[in-house]
Amino acid sequence: MKQRQSELVMRYMRTRRRRYGERGVTLFEVLIVVAILAMIAGGVAFFALPQFNKAKKDTAMGAARVVRQAASQWRATNNETDCPSISQLVQDKLLDPGQNTADPWGQAFAISCSDEDVTVISNGPDKKRGTKDDIVVPQGAQAAE
Repeated sequence: MKQRQSELVMRYMRTRRRRYGERGVTLFEVLIVVAILAMIAGGVAFFALPQFNKAKKDTAMGAARVVRQAASQWRATNNETDCPSISQLVQDKLLDPGQNTADPWGQAFAISCSDEDVTVISNGPDKKRGTKDDIVVPQGAQAAE
Protein backbone atom coordinates (compact mmCIF):
# COMPACT_ATOMS: atom_id res chain seq x y z
CA MET A 1 0.00 0.00 0.00
CA LYS A 2 2.77 2.37 0.85
CA GLN A 3 4.50 1.55 -2.40
CA ARG A 4 1.31 2.11 -4.33
CA GLN A 5 0.82 5.45 -2.62
CA SER A 6 4.35 6.64 -3.40
CA GLU A 7 3.86 5.53 -7.02
CA LEU A 8 0.73 7.63 -7.27
CA VAL A 9 2.49 10.62 -5.72
CA MET A 10 5.38 10.29 -8.21
CA ARG A 11 3.00 9.99 -11.15
CA TYR A 12 1.11 13.05 -9.91
CA MET A 13 4.35 15.06 -9.58
CA ARG A 14 5.46 14.08 -13.13
CA THR A 15 2.09 15.08 -14.53
CA ARG A 16 2.15 18.38 -12.65
CA ARG A 17 5.70 19.17 -13.85
CA ARG A 18 4.69 18.40 -17.41
CA ARG A 19 1.62 20.63 -17.21
CA TYR A 20 3.61 23.45 -15.65
CA GLY A 21 6.25 23.23 -18.40
CA GLU A 22 3.60 23.37 -21.15
CA ARG A 23 1.71 26.18 -19.53
CA GLY A 24 3.00 28.99 -21.81
CA VAL A 25 2.89 32.71 -21.19
CA THR A 26 -0.15 34.56 -19.94
CA LEU A 27 -1.44 37.78 -21.44
CA PHE A 28 -0.61 39.60 -18.22
CA GLU A 29 3.05 38.56 -18.43
CA VAL A 30 3.23 39.74 -22.05
CA LEU A 31 1.72 43.11 -21.07
CA ILE A 32 4.28 43.56 -18.31
CA VAL A 33 7.14 42.88 -20.71
CA VAL A 34 5.70 45.29 -23.30
CA ALA A 35 5.29 47.99 -20.62
CA ILE A 36 8.90 47.58 -19.49
CA LEU A 37 10.15 47.77 -23.09
CA ALA A 38 8.06 50.90 -23.70
CA MET A 39 9.55 52.58 -20.64
CA ILE A 40 13.08 51.74 -21.78
CA ALA A 41 12.38 53.05 -25.30
CA GLY A 42 10.88 56.24 -23.89
CA GLY A 43 13.93 56.81 -21.71
CA VAL A 44 16.27 56.31 -24.64
CA ALA A 45 14.25 58.71 -26.80
CA PHE A 46 14.15 61.28 -23.99
CA PHE A 47 17.93 61.36 -23.76
CA ALA A 48 18.88 60.67 -27.39
CA LEU A 49 16.57 63.06 -29.25
CA PRO A 50 18.13 66.29 -27.91
CA GLN A 51 21.58 64.97 -28.81
CA PHE A 52 20.38 64.15 -32.32
CA ASN A 53 18.98 67.67 -32.77
CA LYS A 54 22.21 69.21 -31.47
CA ALA A 55 24.20 67.11 -33.94
CA LYS A 56 22.02 68.39 -36.80
CA LYS A 57 22.68 71.99 -35.76
CA ASP A 58 26.42 71.34 -35.51
CA THR A 59 26.37 69.73 -38.97
CA ALA A 60 24.53 72.73 -40.42
CA MET A 61 27.03 75.09 -38.81
CA GLY A 62 29.98 73.19 -40.26
CA ALA A 63 28.44 73.01 -43.74
CA ALA A 64 27.64 76.75 -43.63
CA ARG A 65 31.28 77.49 -42.77
CA VAL A 66 32.43 75.44 -45.78
CA VAL A 67 30.01 77.29 -48.08
CA ARG A 68 31.10 80.66 -46.65
CA GLN A 69 34.76 79.85 -47.20
CA ALA A 70 34.06 78.75 -50.79
CA ALA A 71 32.03 81.91 -51.50
CA SER A 72 34.79 84.12 -50.08
CA GLN A 73 37.34 82.31 -52.20
CA TRP A 74 35.13 82.68 -55.32
CA ARG A 75 34.79 86.45 -54.73
CA ALA A 76 38.56 86.84 -54.26
CA THR A 77 39.43 84.72 -57.30
CA ASN A 78 36.94 86.39 -59.66
CA ASN A 79 37.37 89.95 -58.30
CA GLU A 80 33.60 90.10 -57.83
CA THR A 81 31.44 91.95 -55.37
CA ASP A 82 28.38 89.88 -56.27
CA CYS A 83 27.40 86.77 -54.37
CA PRO A 84 27.85 83.38 -56.00
CA SER A 85 25.12 80.78 -55.91
CA ILE A 86 25.66 77.25 -54.60
CA SER A 87 25.49 75.93 -58.18
CA GLN A 88 28.21 78.42 -59.25
CA LEU A 89 30.44 77.24 -56.43
CA VAL A 90 29.94 73.62 -57.47
CA GLN A 91 30.47 74.47 -61.15
CA ASP A 92 33.74 76.32 -60.35
CA LYS A 93 34.83 73.31 -58.26
CA LEU A 94 35.00 75.25 -55.02
CA LEU A 95 32.45 72.86 -53.52
CA ASP A 96 32.59 69.13 -54.04
CA PRO A 97 29.75 68.04 -56.36
CA GLY A 98 29.24 64.90 -54.25
CA GLN A 99 28.80 66.96 -51.09
CA ASN A 100 25.30 67.65 -49.88
CA THR A 101 24.77 71.37 -50.52
CA ALA A 102 21.60 71.63 -48.41
CA ASP A 103 21.25 71.92 -44.67
CA PRO A 104 20.28 68.86 -42.58
CA TRP A 105 16.60 69.81 -42.89
CA GLY A 106 16.71 69.69 -46.70
CA GLN A 107 16.66 73.46 -47.29
CA ALA A 108 19.19 75.29 -49.46
CA PHE A 109 21.69 77.59 -47.78
CA ALA A 110 21.21 81.29 -48.52
CA ILE A 111 24.34 83.31 -49.29
CA SER A 112 24.36 87.07 -48.83
CA CYS A 113 27.31 89.36 -49.42
CA SER A 114 28.25 92.81 -48.21
CA ASP A 115 31.28 94.80 -49.32
CA GLU A 116 33.71 92.92 -47.07
CA ASP A 117 31.90 89.88 -45.75
CA VAL A 118 29.95 86.81 -46.80
CA THR A 119 27.09 85.50 -44.67
CA VAL A 120 25.58 82.03 -45.03
CA ILE A 121 22.15 81.33 -43.55
CA SER A 122 20.23 78.13 -42.88
CA ASN A 123 16.55 78.43 -42.04
CA GLY A 124 17.01 75.93 -39.22
CA PRO A 125 14.68 73.20 -37.93
CA ASP A 126 11.45 75.16 -38.46
CA LYS A 127 12.40 75.87 -42.12
CA LYS A 128 11.26 79.51 -41.75
CA ARG A 129 13.58 82.41 -42.42
CA GLY A 130 14.04 85.10 -39.82
CA THR A 131 13.21 83.05 -36.73
CA LYS A 132 15.40 82.57 -33.68
CA ASP A 133 16.45 79.04 -34.68
CA ASP A 134 18.14 80.18 -37.91
CA ILE A 135 21.79 79.28 -38.23
CA VAL A 136 23.90 82.22 -39.38
CA VAL A 137 27.62 82.05 -40.18
CA PRO A 138 29.49 84.03 -39.04
CA GLN A 139 27.64 84.06 -35.76
CA GLY A 140 26.38 87.47 -34.81
CA ALA A 141 25.92 88.55 -38.43
CA GLN A 142 22.50 89.91 -39.29
CA ALA A 143 20.49 87.78 -41.68
CA ALA A 144 19.72 89.82 -44.79
CA GLU A 145 16.10 89.59 -45.86
